[in-house]
Amino acid sequence: MSILNLNHLFAPSAVAVIGASERPRSVGAIVMRNLLDGGFSGPIMPVNPKRRSVAGVLAYASVEDLPVLAELALLCVPGALVPDLVDRLGRHGTRAAIVSATDGDRQAMLAAAKPHGLRLLGGGSLGVLAPRARLNASSAHLAAVAGRVAFVSQSGALCTAVLDWARPRGIGFSYFVSLGEGLDVDFGDMLDFLANDEDTKAILLYVESIAERRDFMAATRAAARNKPVILVKAGRGGAGRPIGPFLSETLASPDDVFEAAARRAGALRVARLDQLFGAVETLARSKPLKGERLAVLSNGGGTAMMAVDAIVAADGRELAALAPDTIEKLSRLTPHPGNPVDLGIAAPAETYAGVLGVLAEAAEVDATLVIHAPNPMVDGAEAARAVIAAQKKGRGAAVLTCWIGAETAGPARRLFAEAGLPAYETIADAVDGFHHLIHHQRNQDMLLETPPLDPEDHHPARGTARLIVERALSDPEGLLGEPETRALLAAYGIPVIPAVLAASADEAAERAEAIGFPVALTVASRTRRANGMSAGWRSIWRTPRRCARRRPASCAGCARTAPTPASTASPYSRWRCARTPAN
Repeated sequence: MSILNLNHLFAPSAVAVIGASERPRSVGAIVMRNLLDGGFSGPIMPVNPKRRSVAGVLAYASVEDLPVLAELALLCVPGALVPDLVDRLGRHGTRAAIVSATDGDRQAMLAAAKPHGLRLLGGGSLGVLAPRARLNASSAHLAAVAGRVAFVSQSGALCTAVLDWARPRGIGFSYFVSLGEGLDVDFGDMLDFLANDEDTKAILLYVESIAERRDFMAATRAAARNKPVILVKAGRGGAGRPIGPFLSETLASPDDVFEAAARRAGALRVARLDQLFGAVETLARSKPLKGERLAVLSNGGGTAMMAVDAIVAADGRELAALAPDTIEKLSRLTPHPGNPVDLGIAAPAETYAGVLGVLAEAAEVDATLVIHAPNPMVDGAEAARAVIAAQKKGRGAAVLTCWIGAETAGPARRLFAEAGLPAYETIADAVDGFHHLIHHQRNQDMLLETPPLDPEDHHPARGTARLIVERALSDPEGLLGEPETRALLAAYGIPVIPAVLAASADEAAERAEAIGFPVALTVASRTRRANGMSAGWRSIWRTPRRCARRRPASCAGCARTAPTPASTASPYSRWRCARTPAN
């Protein structure tokens, strides 16, 4: 994890394009076009031994012929050529290179780059975009608009989709990075770099897998202290995940582990791509929550109830319970005091301001969602100005706004944006925004928590635990087996279900009888079958049951009556106990 020479990746003095081409739709041609169209102010030097010029720019036959130092090189060549080119570029003085190829020897590439301190982005990288430096060193189909948000993704396809989605919405980026395979530069490096970048106010990540987990956690914790870190991770459902050789792997969800780690690091995880950018707007414009009690006011009962339904559906949360004096004050302004507050369709701007003022002063309310449905009786922009004025006079409670609609609600949402208030087009988006505030605040609190010291009567065997973990980390798979896992838990005084090792099927049956039924038996081996299932997986049942076919089944090995449980739709008509060798 290092930011060494990453500044040359995003703000180089000169760029070389190795494999520059004029062949339509080739990576070399697209990269050259993007660099030239982007208006990069430094030299752009195509390298192609077969051409005198590329896109009207004088070409050079080799790296050694480049007239000036190219701090950044874009390698638009097959992977087999990359190691030699990286070494030559390193000797030339190049400090960063982007590898578009997905083939080639990864270790050879890294070995060629290391002696020169040359950083490699990729392979399979779409490239980088740094709009403020007018650098479009990518094969993307669109340029990025300058902004204050950094986006880092492992997926090149998603990068192009995000660019296509963000540009018409006016969403700008400080940096836009396609990591590809993370050959050298990975999430940890990018988080360290962006955490200290003044032009970046929020960091967005699209994650598929984490290779360097310790680096990722350390970098995320550090970055989340400075600015919001918001991420989307693919594979939430875990469909298609191979079953490991241990029962614990089958029961544990890697996604749950990642979720817990992200929360502990102070990052906010969202479910969808649109929520990624919506969360940025919410966290950037909303005041920090002092609590989680929400009030809703709307100019219609239907929209208010939709908001309540969305809140309850999300996490079962109830709205804030208003104090009697708050309800008494609201009754002077509206015939429907309570929470939610129904102002009525014809409520003037003054009523919005008055009701919001009461809720802003209520100690039992931490945030207020203001909803407005367009109608011909009230000017939505005028109501928005009243809300802005009332919010400025309040005690600092968070205010979220939802002016429903498109054409007529646009001016009001622009007013809210100028005033620094989060504005949403739909009630669902507004409720999502409220929950993002809650979870981000919780995660930030968790980030700052200090683990408690061990109680006086608790004396964990840390030395034993350390040896177990170090032994597992030295293994190529880095996994703890069943016995090691139990030993690790026991070292910290955590009770576990009794378990014993058996060297044969007969011994397993004897030990099962000694323990008492029901029991589960699984293989204590790191070997796997080709289909990913653990060899030797069996279940032993004492109580006779009926199988899914509603017929009794007995063991083919010893005639013991113990069919498959009815809850499992097993295709097997015969059951085998631990006394019977596996097929």
